[in-house]
Amino acid sequence: MDIKTARSTVGWTQKSAAHYNRLQTAPTSPGVCTFWLEGRCKRNPCRFLHEASLPRNVYHRAAKLSMPEDGPGKGPESSVVNSANSSSRKGEKVCRYWISGNCVKGDACPFLHSWFQGVDFAMLAKLEGHKKGVSGIALPSGSTVLYSGSKDGTVRIWDCHTGQCVQVINLRGEVGCFTCEGPWLFVGMPNTVKAWNIHNGASYDISGLVGQVHTMEVGNNMLFAGAKDGTILVWKGGSEADPFQMAAPLRGHTQGVVSLTVGRDRLYSGSIDQTIRVWDLHTLECVQELVGHTDVVMSLLCWDQYLISCSLDQTVKVWGATEGGSLEVVYAHHEDHGILALSGMSDGGGKPVLLCACIDNTVCLYELPSFTERGKLFSRREIRTLQTAPGGLFFTGDAAGMLTVWNWLDFPKNQQQLPHSMESC
Repeated sequence: MDIKTARSTVGWTQKSAAHYNRLQTAPTSPGVCTFWLEGRCKRNPCRFLHEASLPRNVYHRAAKLSMPEDGPGKGPESSVVNSANSSSRKGEKVCRYWISGNCVKGDACPFLHSWFQGVDFAMLAKLEGHKKGVSGIALPSGSTVLYSGSKDGTVRIWDCHTGQCVQVINLRGEVGCFTCEGPWLFVGMPNTVKAWNIHNGASYDISGLVGQVHTMEVGNNMLFAGAKDGTILVWKGGSEADPFQMAAPLRGHTQGVVSLTVGRDRLYSGSIDQTIRVWDLHTLECVQELVGHTDVVMSLLCWDQYLISCSLDQTVKVWGATEGGSLEVVYAHHEDHGILALSGMSDGGGKPVLLCACIDNTVCLYELPSFTERGKLFSRREIRTLQTAPGGLFFTGDAAGMLTVWNWLDFPKNQQQLPHSMESC
């Protein structure tokens, strides 16, 4: 499975959209999967109900079936199981008083007292320090430090072995976004992009922009940055003395570009003008304009042969290729609130999972292609930044400046790269 917010090595194919056609024609009220209750369902997707879509009494039944033989609260996974069972008993809403730190009802409270709901993942750590919203997170490949940028004008560097902040860089300007490629870390700021080589310490200020940079992407040895006037600025790799040479900008959007992603041979851009544009990475020409959202296109990612987009219009749209090669909507998922960001990765069993951050301070986790709910994350403020990493790690950054580290449970040991301080919460 190949799913990334930054780039994808899987190109569009002319497969049918059978998965999503089945979703649209499925019964609206299927029964509960008895095999899932016994832990034996192997269908993906299954036409019967699983997990978070089950009514409360079925949650109880599933919890009893998953109880260790030596009784409740026993066994190596008891804390996770007990947390999930407590969540199922109390419903799906988190207690807003508990979130604020002043709930007085304790165990009698009918709402969740937890930062998450689900049994397949766990919170490892909360990293505090930023004074304003987290706008970028990066864990470069092979690095032992985590980078985070914020609207407070700083970049913080966190030691992955201790979980401590080891350096604070004051940039004297709001950080709008992050991206990294190889040894390079790119920081989008007002009127400029800062490029740092984390291996040799070289740094560059890449000029040519006007206004805050809210999105960047790297593809085909080029750096792309979305500008507030609707253009996409392009820099090509140059010499060692001048590694970033400006190329002709991409024009077409009528308002600011706020999301970018790269699939095989294509750059996709989302804008405040409610459209998505598809650009050929070799010719840098627009080959298609996608119209379907009715509000700002906040985030884009590539998964398998699909493009997935989200918007403040409360929808996630899945775009698939027609026989002629153009893209069209093959499935639309609806949320109760506007959607701010998307990311994706594999869970501990290798199943693709979509992370969907909503404006109600939650992140919903959905298994693809069925959009079966796998869990939910909660925060004091809206989460605008999502980032995944090797070894089952993923990160969330909220508007209050909190950076939270999560991981999937039962991730294959030979793929885990967990820092010592992040092995337990």
